[in-house]
Amino acid sequence: MTDEPLLESTGSKQASANAAARQDDLRDLIERLTLEQPYAVLCTQGKGQPYGSLVALAVTDDLSSAVFATPMTTRKYRLLCDCDHVALVIDSRSQSVDDMMQIEAVTATGRAKQLSPGTEFEQMARLLVGRHPQLDVFVRSPSTAVFRVEIIRYFHVSRFQEVRQWIPTRG
Repeated sequence: MTDEPLLESTGSKQASANAAARQDDLRDLIERLTLEQPYAVLCTQGKGQPYGSLVALAVTDDLSSAVFATPMTTRKYRLLCDCDHVALVIDSRSQSVDDMMQIEAVTATGRAKQLSPGTEFEQMARLLVGRHPQLDVFVRSPSTAVFRVEIIRYFHVSRFQEVRQWIPTRG
């Protein structure tokens, strides 16, 4: 999948080793946030207008994909059908009400694909319902679409100004 990644500086072997360790730490921060927060803001676009929608979310163990469901009668569904470029914003603001400098956020950018009935649909539906059991009937409804987002990269923000990028590996 193509995207325009941020350029990173290159340096000595020691700098590269330190960068690798920081990337492992960053992956852990992203994983913790995606596990702690059950919802995300799905960012879509249509006719030059951005939209944000709240979705119940589940993320794969390798952090390379996310899954959510939506009724097919919504603007969200139409926008996803028209443009597969999306972002998912997950944050910890509910846990840091008194200290905004402790809030973390991650934005996952990627491409959304509606899943047709079959093996991948079943795997992703199980993942979503495993995280949100109350959605079982909704996810199985013929009027509901299940979308998988293939995540291209994550941007992790802390202290409102420290931004780091992490790109998941597919395995």
